[in-house]
Amino acid sequence: MNGIGELFRVTREEAGVSITEASKDLDIKEVILENIEDGNIGCFKDIFVLKDYIYNYSKYLGIDSDKIIDEFNEYMFEYTSKIPLKDIERQMEEQNKNEKKEIASPYTKTSKKYNKSLYVFLYTAVVLLVMIVVIWSIRQITISRETATVISYVK
Repeated sequence: MNGIGELFRVTREEAGVSITEASKDLDIKEVILENIEDGNIGCFKDIFVLKDYIYNYSKYLGIDSDKIIDEFNEYMFEYTSKIPLKDIERQMEEQNKNEKKEIASPYTKTSKKYNKSLYVFLYTAVVLLVMIVVIWSIRQITISRETATVISYVK
């Protein structure tokens, strides 16, 4: 990223454009352009917005935008795809302790395996509970009708 930022700075200075002028022309804050030129990608929360800034800035400076975006993509791939050695060592130690665990990239999601018999038990319990409630409701209706019939005979 420093190479791209340095290219932007040199090209801008050779064209005689100040950072303030570039900021006004592009409608991008000066601090953003300075961070791009300094290679400070940590200042940006959204990588896609940064990519858009880089594309527009390179187009403004007359640099091949597609080539710059390709360089940026390669840099980001290398920057984000490296797993620290400490993480790998920690995973290996955990694997030695528990043979069932597998080493996996911290960037991938692992699927959880669920116990199917638990779901069958819960489903059966819910069905039985619903049946009990229905039978109880029918019984209550029957009892109230019988009570009403008895009361009408008594009168």
